[in-house]
Amino acid sequence: MAEIKEMTIPLRAAWNVPRTRRANRAITEIKNHVARHMKKREDEDIWIDEAVNHYIWSRGMQKPPRKIKVVCTREEGFPLEVKLLED
Repeated sequence: MAEIKEMTIPLRAAWNVPRTRRANRAITEIKNHVARHMKKREDEDIWIDEAVNHYIWSRGMQKPPRKIKVVCTREEGFPLEVKLLED
């Protein structure tokens, strides 16, 4: 059975790096947050949906959002999936 969690990920750490690296750092923060809260195992990977990437980069590299709401799903035999929460 799949484990599903909805979470709001703060991206404030992305604003503490040079502005030309903020969107890249935001993606890294998403991976770190998901790994911590979903208790990622050694053999698991994290797959981030293309919609999340487009949302982070929507205002450019220098101005990523301050936080993002996502849904994380774990299924046996598949990587941890991170998708945008649809309201």
